[in-house]
Amino acid sequence: MIQQLKCVLLSPFVGQTLAPVNDKPNQDLGFQRELIAAGKITPAIDKTYPLNEIAEAMWYLEAGHVRGKVVITVSE
Repeated sequence: MIQQLKCVLLSPFVGQTLAPVNDKPNQDLGFQRELIAAGKITPAIDKTYPLNEIAEAMWYLEAGHVRGKVVITVSE
């Protein structure tokens, strides 16, 4: 609650628009996960980049030609 109030109060004074984030679990995500696991929906992935090429991924996003999700892979 206090963080949300800070966002509202600080937003006019900073160069960005601050908005509170809902930190409560979203039940829709569980439903979507079930649909993906069942193969009923598939995400549209435009490009995949390894973590060490994140700068290139950001440039690609900023170019504005993305036609799906840009995925960053993290290997162990």
